Amino acid sequence: MKKLYFPLIIFTVFLFSCEKKSFSPALKESLSKDAKLANQGFQKSLKFVHAWLKETDPETGLIPRNLQKNKNIWNAKDAAADNYPFMVLTSAFTSQELFNGKMMDILEKETEITSRIGALPDTYNFEKNGFDQEELDTFAILFGSSEYVKDGLLPLTEWLGTSPWSERMINILDEFQIQAEVVQRGSDGESFGDGLPEINGELLQILSRIYWMTGKEKYLNWAEKIADYYLLGENHPTKNFERLRLRDHGCELISGLCEIYATMHFARPEKKDIYKEPLYTMLDDILAKGRNEDGLFYNAINPQTGEVLWDGVADTWGYTLNGFYTIYLLDKKEAYKDAVLKVFAHLDNYKNFDWEHGSSDGYADAIESALNLYNRIPDESVASWIDSETQIMWGKQQPSGIIEGWHGDGNFARTTIMYCLWKSKGLAVQPWNEGVNLAAQQSGDSLYVQISSDINWEGKVLFDTPRHKNNMKMPMDWPRINQFPEWFVVEENAKYQITNLSNNTSEQLLGGLKDNAIKVILKAGETQQLVVTKL
Repeated sequence: MKKLYFPLIIFTVFLFSCEKKSFSPALKESLSKDAKLANQGFQKSLKFVHAWLKETDPETGLIPRNLQKNKNIWNAKDAAADNYPFMVLTSAFTSQELFNGKMMDILEKETEITSRIGALPDTYNFEKNGFDQEELDTFAILFGSSEYVKDGLLPLTEWLGTSPWSERMINILDEFQIQAEVVQRGSDGESFGDGLPEINGELLQILSRIYWMTGKEKYLNWAEKIADYYLLGENHPTKNFERLRLRDHGCELISGLCEIYATMHFARPEKKDIYKEPLYTMLDDILAKGRNEDGLFYNAINPQTGEVLWDGVADTWGYTLNGFYTIYLLDKKEAYKDAVLKVFAHLDNYKNFDWEHGSSDGYADAIESALNLYNRIPDESVASWIDSETQIMWGKQQPSGIIEGWHGDGNFARTTIMYCLWKSKGLAVQPWNEGVNLAAQQSGDSLYVQISSDINWEGKVLFDTPRHKNNMKMPMDWPRINQFPEWFVVEENAKYQITNLSNNTSEQLLGGLKDNAIKVILKAGETQQLVVTKL
């Protein structure tokens, strides 16, 4: 079994000789507050993991789909896609024992007993000790597989890099291509409605990233076929659709087409030029017909008439705006950046909002929407909104650690981890302990780090890296669904200076910082303040 380790570099410190920096009282107070919030978030996420592990099937060790209805099944599109992956990621941050133990065991067992068409997983029934349905439903298997890869295995791979989870992802994807490239029909031979744009949109997102990660042209060729189907044929999302879903389970197509456009910008610019007019038509039609007065998207519209088919606003508004902002980054079309700014200007109208009838999952998607775009366009009012809405989401967790008792509970942990990493600017501690508090704030090329402990603690502070480049080999960090934003990243060939203001020591790393950790020793009650500066 392959074990995953975070790299470590231990710095030799010498007498403080660089320009002195200091932490103002306001900065210290702000960092102390952020550190407590980040610590609280990891505690809540770990509590969620332990609560769901108590519900695992005793025979297989797999988690159920939900805790009321469907407690007797594991399925790919829900249990595997939404819940399990963020149990894995929580464990990676908070418990290496769980990460290398139960989380790996679940992956191995799931692969062993649920793979039905090659590596493609099907729904497993604990009471039957076998598949839930005897009859093979190829479309349902394809749909579940695309959900598992896009929502679960792909975010894990973006964070962890090469791992057993990325191997599972590639095996599923390769088998998927054997079964279907452009999914056009359901198993009954009829159009599958909203499900078709979703599954093809997910494939566009997956393939755009996996092409860069692997360098294999087959994935780009596959994505091109799907994009041609929607942009160059008679299936254009706004010219030909009579119903366009602008929330999740439909909006994936919009983001997916923007991601393949971004990939073609770098890989096949001549194809990007061909896609430009139909893509812009789609985006412009959505801006003209798909938004309310505050710039948020309706749940579903008729893009030809502008009729609102499903009123209310999509909690996944940022999923769609990710695509708009990606095109702005590439082509500098100001209207697509303005679409983000309009939402930001009105976000305070949506405090304590009834996302998905008050569901924790609705809050998770809305908060992720804001976090990912705030990473690109910092705005203090948006930061305040994220803080306030996260508290509401956290308040939905039950004393047991369960949030609402369904597969959407995993999204609570997903967004909470994103929130914690924002507060620490991508830093984490290992081994994690609830008595250790860490936060950071960035100013220019300097990162101001504060770490304190209620116990005697010795461990590592882990720095983030440009994962889009190192893990995914992507040419650009465009905003994308379920990504964990990069804040302060350590680059392999850059030079850094690490200054510990608590003991007046410093180290200048002239050879660059290839590894991404420093060793820290804290006594109970001690606080250390570090400044990390890119030279």
